[in-house]
Amino acid sequence: MEYSNGDCFQLGVKLGEPTLVPPAEETEKGMYYLSNLDQNIAVIVRTVYCFKLAEKGNEKAGEVIKNALKKVLVHYYPLAGRLNISSEGKLIVNCTGEGAIFVEAEANCSMEAIGDITKPDPRTLGQLVYDIPAAKHILQMPPLVAQVTKFKCGGFALGLCLNHCMFDGVGAMEFVNSWGEVARGLPLSVPPFLDRSILKARNPPKIEFLHQEFADIQDKSSTGELYEDEMVYRSFCFDPEKLKQLKMEAMENGALDSCTTFEVLSAFVWRARTRALKLLPEQQTKLLFAVDGRTKFNPPLPRGYCGNGIALTNSICQAGELSEKPISFAVSCIQEAIKMVTDSYMRSAIDYFEATRARPSLACTLLITTWSRLSFHTADFGWGEPVISGPVSLPEKEVILFLSHGKERRNINVLLGLPAAAMKIFQELMMQI
Repeated sequence: MEYSNGDCFQLGVKLGEPTLVPPAEETEKGMYYLSNLDQNIAVIVRTVYCFKLAEKGNEKAGEVIKNALKKVLVHYYPLAGRLNISSEGKLIVNCTGEGAIFVEAEANCSMEAIGDITKPDPRTLGQLVYDIPAAKHILQMPPLVAQVTKFKCGGFALGLCLNHCMFDGVGAMEFVNSWGEVARGLPLSVPPFLDRSILKARNPPKIEFLHQEFADIQDKSSTGELYEDEMVYRSFCFDPEKLKQLKMEAMENGALDSCTTFEVLSAFVWRARTRALKLLPEQQTKLLFAVDGRTKFNPPLPRGYCGNGIALTNSICQAGELSEKPISFAVSCIQEAIKMVTDSYMRSAIDYFEATRARPSLACTLLITTWSRLSFHTADFGWGEPVISGPVSLPEKEVILFLSHGKERRNINVLLGLPAAAMKIFQELMMQI
């Protein structure tokens, strides 16, 4: 596999002994309910946050972050438990209070030597996040694993393995920021709301939508064979000027009244990726993306809701339509998918899983995950905000990630992997903006 940080640099990390960090006080024990919105995304998300403050150094970084973890786990006690399967065959957390796994480590270089971590590079960045050697599946991994790696320059990295079934992006952001507040001796600005039973399925389930996010599309274009080729991972930066150009192009034929940055950028990369993969004109292609349902529910989810409050919405069309029609066509498809997400849609999605136990299919699908609106960059453990933060890798070949970038966070980095031949075409399409 080829990654965007280059091949010449070899990071060396010396790991200390992993330890268990339980909550600082006695917490509730027993089984903790996970909603149906949590069940569908039980994947491990690995992120890295790099900190450096010249006047402070990193000598006490591990101690400060570990002590703060003990205290914040009192509020977020399910993270100190272990995942199990319930009698209904669903994921559930056994709140044992065992604790999160914590590792201290030392790197053989300065923080600057690892390069731009906004470009996923599992070979390098993966060393900054501890993977439990014996864990073969998610039930053998604690919901939270943390690694603090000290660099020779006085900076340090906090690498996290978090199970997505515990949080969506908003929830994870609130947890990390709460952890930072505890480290700085502050009260939690957003205490967690832990009761996920407010999202229980209705009895009997009431399925009111088609839920084509679960549709398994036939691969008429033999893209599976294409993916046998070497995978190449790249990052493409869209600055405000490029985004403005895309919006102007989308609006020029009068088909749209307005469009957001997310809508037009999603439309552009969906169309470009479809062209790059040379899908047959009659091939159906599906776009999946998450919509934050917190405000879509009636009543809205409580502030600090700890869990997944997102719904996957979808748009399906033929590759020929997508490739040949103006970009406004793709934008309008995405706008319709967003409009679909209401309280009824969210409740129907919860009930659909209850009745079918189906998982979203990624066949002939692009899944866009947007982190550009999440304030992971605000995490502060006493060393100021991260110099830089980002994911270790993309979770699946069908996934494209949007990350805000730059000083004012007005640029958006688009991160994706494609077979080498398709990436060549995709790059050419990027240069046409």
